[in-house]
Amino acid sequence: MALARNRRRERGVDYWPGFVDALSTLLLAIMFLLTVFVVAQFILSREISGRDEVLNRLNSQIAELTQLLALEKSGKQDLEDTLASLQSSLSASESERTRLQQLLASGAGASDVANQKVGRLTQELLEEKQVSERAMSQIELLNQQIAALRAQIAAVEEALQASEAKDQASQAKIADLGRRLNVALAQRVQELNRYRSDFFGRLREILSDRENIRIVGDRFVFQSEVLFSSGSNELNLEGEVEMAKLATALLDLAREIPAEINWVLRVDGHTDNVPLTGAGRYADNWELSAARAISVVKYLISKGVPSDRLVAAGFGEYQPIAEGDSPEARAQNRRIELKLTER
Repeated sequence: MALARNRRRERGVDYWPGFVDALSTLLLAIMFLLTVFVVAQFILSREISGRDEVLNRLNSQIAELTQLLALEKSGKQDLEDTLASLQSSLSASESERTRLQQLLASGAGASDVANQKVGRLTQELLEEKQVSERAMSQIELLNQQIAALRAQIAAVEEALQASEAKDQASQAKIADLGRRLNVALAQRVQELNRYRSDFFGRLREILSDRENIRIVGDRFVFQSEVLFSSGSNELNLEGEVEMAKLATALLDLAREIPAEINWVLRVDGHTDNVPLTGAGRYADNWELSAARAISVVKYLISKGVPSDRLVAAGFGEYQPIAEGDSPEARAQNRRIELKLTER
């Protein structure tokens, strides 16, 4: 029977290294895409924030210019009203002068008085003309200022339209980048699920299909009875055989994984919840679980696995996978878990 089992193991195809290589490359690609997306989003967010500040300043300037334009229009209207009043006064003065000249021509006795009044009215007329000329000059200046303000408003509106166009282009670019990243991530997840299924199948072929060696999530689990005697941390013969298979697979894997991937094999020791008496070699289950994990690590090192690729950890009885105090639950909790991960 043992010879038949060994033949089945030899006929198995070792897919494990290729899967791990593909999985590592996939993880690097996903990390790179995430980094590119985060950097692009950060840069575009900064550009959009800067454009929002520029838009706020431009809107404030437009409001100020609009207020100034309204004030200038109001001043222009006042000057135009004043000019109309002056022109009306001028017309009245000219009518009065004409009437006085007629009186002067018809009556010599009122000539001096009329001349004085004509002189006074002429002086007032000159003053009113000067005021009118100054009002016209002010109106012309106001017209020029209004034209300049309108030109500034047109330039500001043009700048606002350009900024809004840039902002819309940036938003479209962000949306397109997010869409492409989501598509890429969805494709990578599908590939990862397919490779994970192949990987678990290969592990079963490498480590045998016994019930006391299981795959749980991203770990494979050895029941302690396969590797150790009760209360001991020394690997038995059967445990050395299984660990030798694992060491061979790890050595093949180490040669294929790129040097930039900092991977480790974590060996976790677990016990059941039966307390130790303290009279033996180990004071409690913490020490026993850690000692068993260290024994597995040392055996793998003796088979050539690099020591910097191995990590040992003891969890005692505090990470059970089966609840209860039944013999079956305690047997499941006495285990060694192996997990391939990054440092």
